[in-house]
Amino acid sequence: MNIDNYRNILDKLSPYGAKLIVVSKYKSFDEIETVKNWGQNIFGENRVQELVAKNELHGINLEWHLIGSLQKNKVKSIIPIVKLIHSVDSLLLLQEINKQAEKHEIVQDCLLQIKIAKEDTKQGILPSELKVFLSDETFGEMKNIQIRGLMGMATNTEDIQQIRSEFKQLRILFEEIKSAYFYDSPLFSEISAGMSDDFPIALDEGSTLVRIGSLIFNP
Repeated sequence: MNIDNYRNILDKLSPYGAKLIVVSKYKSFDEIETVKNWGQNIFGENRVQELVAKNELHGINLEWHLIGSLQKNKVKSIIPIVKLIHSVDSLLLLQEINKQAEKHEIVQDCLLQIKIAKEDTKQGILPSELKVFLSDETFGEMKNIQIRGLMGMATNTEDIQQIRSEFKQLRILFEEIKSAYFYDSPLFSEISAGMSDDFPIALDEGSTLVRIGSLIFNP
């Protein structure tokens, strides 16, 4: 646990007005409680089962984000408790989120995950397919979801210029999509980008939400 790193991260985020999501996957109750007592209330989980279990342990005082891949059959487990889903990568998944949100009479906040990395292991909507995605008539019919912005992960590389180029691509795409599809929606305002190794670059390229775990909990 490293409170100095935590404070330094917050100091770096402050000039940008960005928010910190502490990635708490595989972390214990006591570890999360410690970071919570530092003043942190936004946590991100990769696995649905773990998110649900930790929500039951820690009560309603925390804001949970689902940052990992999401299967359709797991959507119903998280809709009542998750504030923001970062990893929407298909219309079918978005339809299921809308369906479950309608059952709970809520509007679920979501981000569209974009594949900006040059790695096959990274998931997301291809930038070239995003406009087709948003123009689909089924997208316009979903009333219980709110698209808040885009999410992306850069390639795992030491090439800083490549990382910067990928985050810049995400920001440019965000601006294009906002202008074309969400020009009248102030809620379309988030870019989720940047993790422990690359978040300063992501901030420079417009990130509003950074997802950091290892710098805080230590590897």
